[in-house]
Amino acid sequence: MKHQTPIQIRFKDLDSLGHVNNANHITYLELARVKYFHEVINEPIEWNKAGFIIARHEIDYKLPVLLEDKLVVHTSVTRIGSKSFDFEYQLIRENAPEHAKIAVVAKSVIVCFNFETHQSVAVPESWINKIKAFEGN
Repeated sequence: MKHQTPIQIRFKDLDSLGHVNNANHITYLELARVKYFHEVINEPIEWNKAGFIIARHEIDYKLPVLLEDKLVVHTSVTRIGSKSFDFEYQLIRENAPEHAKIAVVAKSVIVCFNFETHQSVAVPESWINKIKAFEGN
């Protein structure tokens, strides 16, 4: 996965056991997705007219994340359909031993959506081209 987003873990992210609470992981994925769009797609999007919605999240929690962890989200678009595409993520604890680096594996299904007509729409051709160029497809 070529795209990476460093995450600043905040004290408020922790639960009573000192782990990052699992609800925060979706926020970390969102930060990575937004950064991917800014850096890879890099074009204005009128979000109140057309953009995308999250149709599905899948998250496998492998290891706890702690306040001291240096956390990075590795992101990739792994599938592009006619109206949707998939983001896959790994939350990597970069300062952990090699056998304990992957804390979370996740996937989001993204559906392109017109908010004026309330209907799914085709993935813009410019997005497809930019994603394929970045991902090497």
